[in-house]
Amino acid sequence: MGTTPTPERLSLVLGLAVLMFATIPRYLVGGHDNRLNLILLALAVVAAVAVVQWRLLEAEARRRLPRLVGRLGLCLVAGLAGMGAWHALVTDFIGWELLIAHGATLGLLLHALSLWIKAPR
Repeated sequence: MGTTPTPERLSLVLGLAVLMFATIPRYLVGGHDNRLNLILLALAVVAAVAVVQWRLLEAEARRRLPRLVGRLGLCLVAGLAGMGAWHALVTDFIGWELLIAHGATLGLLLHALSLWIKAPR
């Protein structure tokens, strides 16, 4: 509980918020109102946590954050491309809303793995 937030953790929280935002169309199209309400509530909580983590970051850590957010963006684009290729080869057309949800999930996983691989030992 007493650990200091890092820019890597904040970039993961921001990625989680993007992932949750990307699932909203899926629930709108499917008519899942209860799940939509729950994801919106969880998104508000994750956004509040991100704000608190931002405020607790030191100045040097805040300077490292834009590069990490850029890496997150590249991973999200790579995840969308990867899921697009996967669904084009393996499945029938599943709809754009499911494609962006799956792509955001893969992108966040790629970002987390890239942070884990580059972590100092």
